[in-house]
Amino acid sequence: MRSKKHIILTTLTLTFLSCFTYVISQTKPTTEPKPKITQDTVKIIKPDILAIPTDSIFTDKGLKLKPYKKNAHASYYADRFNGKKTASGARFNNSKYTAAHKKLPFGTRIKVTNEANGKFVIVKVTDRGPFVKTRELDLSKRAFMEITKNKGAGAMKVTIETIVE
Repeated sequence: MRSKKHIILTTLTLTFLSCFTYVISQTKPTTEPKPKITQDTVKIIKPDILAIPTDSIFTDKGLKLKPYKKNAHASYYADRFNGKKTASGARFNNSKYTAAHKKLPFGTRIKVTNEANGKFVIVKVTDRGPFVKTRELDLSKRAFMEITKNKGAGAMKVTIETIVE
């Protein structure tokens, strides 16, 4: 009796597998090219849970971008620093596209995107700072005002990407 059940079960299993194999072999692979995904098209709903891989390089309008940090706090230089020497030795000018960062090397070009509205600027790191623990980046006033949502704001959350040469 057991061997009869065993034979029936085996026969049913083989029939199911052969049908499954036939169906799989009849499906045609799609020949459509996959769309190229750039970082700007990625929308993160909960950025605290999802992280950007730091070893990836994305392209955006001819720029090679390497993700550096999301949800970074950025502020801007006060007018009193205009004309003073920066840590790199250059004179600071609030009407140029420059930034201060604690660790990125001088001369590094970075893309800074306002997370609230998607506007971005490209700036060059010329100074060290900011010297406030909660802040990651100090932008020149011109760069900050170009991407801010509210002209009266003093800080905003940004995404920082380094430009790979």
